[in-house]
Amino acid sequence: MGTVTNMNNNPDSEETQTTNSGSANAGRKAPKMPKGMPPKPSISGSGMDRVVEKKRNPIKYAIIAAAVIGVGVLLWFAFQDVGSGRTFRVDENRIVVSTVTEGVFEDFIPVRARVTPLKTVFLDAIEGGRVERVLVEDGTVIKEGDLIAELSNTSLQLEVTRNEALVTEQLNNLRTIELQLEQNRLSHKRNLADFSYQIKRLTRQAERQRQLITNGTVSQQVLDETEDELAYNVTRRDLTLESQATDARMQEQQLAYLQERAIQLEKNLDFARQNLDALNVRAPVSGKLSGFNIEIGQSITRGGRLGQVDDPDQFKLTANIDEFYLGRVDIDQTANFERGGSTYQMRISKIYPQVNNGQFEVDMVFTSDQAEGIRRGQTIQTKLTLGDETKALLIPNGAFFQDTGGNWIFVVAPDGSQAIKRSVRLGRRNSRYIEVLDGLEAGESVVTSPYSSYVDMDRLKLN
Repeated sequence: MGTVTNMNNNPDSEETQTTNSGSANAGRKAPKMPKGMPPKPSISGSGMDRVVEKKRNPIKYAIIAAAVIGVGVLLWFAFQDVGSGRTFRVDENRIVVSTVTEGVFEDFIPVRARVTPLKTVFLDAIEGGRVERVLVEDGTVIKEGDLIAELSNTSLQLEVTRNEALVTEQLNNLRTIELQLEQNRLSHKRNLADFSYQIKRLTRQAERQRQLITNGTVSQQVLDETEDELAYNVTRRDLTLESQATDARMQEQQLAYLQERAIQLEKNLDFARQNLDALNVRAPVSGKLSGFNIEIGQSITRGGRLGQVDDPDQFKLTANIDEFYLGRVDIDQTANFERGGSTYQMRISKIYPQVNNGQFEVDMVFTSDQAEGIRRGQTIQTKLTLGDETKALLIPNGAFFQDTGGNWIFVVAPDGSQAIKRSVRLGRRNSRYIEVLDGLEAGESVVTSPYSSYVDMDRLKLN
């Protein structure tokens, strides 16, 4: 009875016992007790409870730790930005630190130039045609007037033949007109001669009749007829003289025009013959033939480039310069280069205004003796002088200039622990140094290596 009372007073224990025993003995037979052993006492339900340990997830803890670290880093950078601007830590061995010095600035730029012929004459086909013969090879030294190749053009030959016939016909027409004008002039002369003769004859006849009319030998009617005929011939003579003067003036102008036309037609005929003769390609000047690669049977268009004739002994230098220096390069600026222990001086003779791929082209000629042993196509390193030598603050030319445009630079603190961004004003550049106009002092140290990784930073922490 006492046990029953206890179970009623602790319902939780009874429920736990029933649940645990049910779950533990489900589907399982109770074990048989050995003979002679007393039965085991009943066990309370609280004895069946046990603590279940929760399994830990390492990935979850790693994610939480990374998030905490990231927040810390962000807070650190935030405090850095608030206190001293954007800061970037960099290994000192990965940057180049240079010193600001005083010295002489040589205003020059290195220019890579190539040797080209001083004079070049291009060889173009005046008339197109088919290549029949090639008489010289590429690289041959030729003289002016030498036959290089022969072309054929049937259409051009027929056209020249037609032009010759047309010009000949027009010249014959002009000669016929000239002959007609000359015959007209001679006809006027004959008429004048006849009129002069008649006037002279009738004048004498009228004078005799006036003498004979007094004694009645000749009647008045006969005298009047003679005088009328005389006046008629005088009038015709005057008209013929006036017509002759007009015809002579017009004939003179027409003959001058016809002669000019004849000269022009003969020139056209000569031009047609020259075009036909142009099928025989000849050297325009003496020199070395280059770029001449035509083959027999090849069709050449009118005006097509056949090659060029170069001066084989005299050369110039052609160089491509960055467009940054376009405003500082001018005609007659000097350049020099060393070869074989000697220095050779040159000057800019021509500047080409076209800018291709960020560069423009210049020609440089020798101001004194030409360098010996140079060949066409050879490249030579020259120094192009842009201005006079001056004393200035200098820093070594570095890749930082492309990142900053010369507007600012990182200046290393005296203790070497950091480099701070500073606005500067830089001037001229050469291959070795950059001229400092403002913002730096002699003895200061600056970072001249590339800034591409920290171009937006205000301060570099040097480790």
